[in-house]
Amino acid sequence: MLNRLQESDIKLLRVFYAVASCNGFTAAEPVLRMQRPNISAAIKKLEERLDLVLCHRGRGGFQMTKEGEVVFQETKRIFNAFDNFVFNLKSLHDDYSGHITLVLMAGLPLSMHLAVSKAVKSTMKKFDDIHVNIQTRLYNEVEHVALSGECHLVVSTYDMVKPESVTFHPIGIETEGRLYCAPTHPLAKYRDTDLPEGVKIGDYPAIGIAGLSSANYIEDETRLSIQTFSDSFDAAMSAIMTGEYIGLLPDYMAKEQGAALGLVPIAKGSLFNFSHELFVMNGKNTRLNPVLRHCIKELSYFISESQK
Repeated sequence: MLNRLQESDIKLLRVFYAVASCNGFTAAEPVLRMQRPNISAAIKKLEERLDLVLCHRGRGGFQMTKEGEVVFQETKRIFNAFDNFVFNLKSLHDDYSGHITLVLMAGLPLSMHLAVSKAVKSTMKKFDDIHVNIQTRLYNEVEHVALSGECHLVVSTYDMVKPESVTFHPIGIETEGRLYCAPTHPLAKYRDTDLPEGVKIGDYPAIGIAGLSSANYIEDETRLSIQTFSDSFDAAMSAIMTGEYIGLLPDYMAKEQGAALGLVPIAKGSLFNFSHELFVMNGKNTRLNPVLRHCIKELSYFISESQK
């Protein structure tokens, strides 16, 4: 069992990370510039060091174990931190090259993803030797990744009390949303009318979003009856479409994905309206060198333009 990380372990983890990222030994060969027998031997040695089975390989193809998934995610965190350390160290010498990591909140609309692509392209064009690693995280993880050093910048909405340890750069965009249900739900018949006096929202099970401020579930003296939680708006929409739950969703999701499903805004969309401001975020320990400052400026510009 591994008690202390050695340099040789890091080399083995890089092999595993490449294999897991490529979803197979053969696909990882050109990335690692290693032949399959050598890759297999490295994975076996790592498994012996960790005393864990990380993946299955055979006729059924490559498949990671549950333990392998955990090791992969932790390895990703380590290597992101390494890349960020090197990037920050270079910037102290006015050397703006290397990898920067940009995290997007899961569930952002396609228009914002395209805007992020334009901002990244602009940044890479201005700084020749920059590579951008784009990842997604769940809503309740964005604050942690901004603080942990796993990434340089985060694009996300944020409706909690803002911690002093995170810097927020407003984009000038707010994502609006409201209470939705499936077309099979009893409240769907009130799509175009106000709720009758005897119908109470609190009588219907609702699904919440982990990490979202509880203030979103209270409107005047009415409170949603949260029975379960989801880790993202996407997963919440799936639960809502069972017809068993009502829940809050951003309007862009209802328009882009929910329209084809028949997603229904309850009571003319007048209930539990919310507006969450979109930010580019970074931890106070992140040094905002010219590359990151340019990226923030471009993200703000292109995302704002995409919503006009």
